[in-house]
Amino acid sequence: MAWMLSLFLTFAIFAESRSTLIGFQKDPFAVTCNQVVGGKAGDDCTSIGDSFKLGLESLLANPNINCLAIFVGQWVCVDGSVSK
Repeated sequence: MAWMLSLFLTFAIFAESRSTLIGFQKDPFAVTCNQVVGGKAGDDCTSIGDSFKLGLESLLANPNINCLAIFVGQWVCVDGSVSK
């Protein structure tokens, strides 16, 4: 399930940036985050992924995430969905 969500989130983000770059109208897919977690001291993508049984691909779908520098209080989406 997590890999499927990761694939959809990655596709939605790629499609959004692609449509903006070539001037198409906004992509009809909407990405919704259902659960977030606040970063704690020492957190990185591996520790958060292990806590929620997520792969790195799922966490990389978060915009502007730096897996090596998650700061205290940073919101990280750990459960999301894609709808049309």
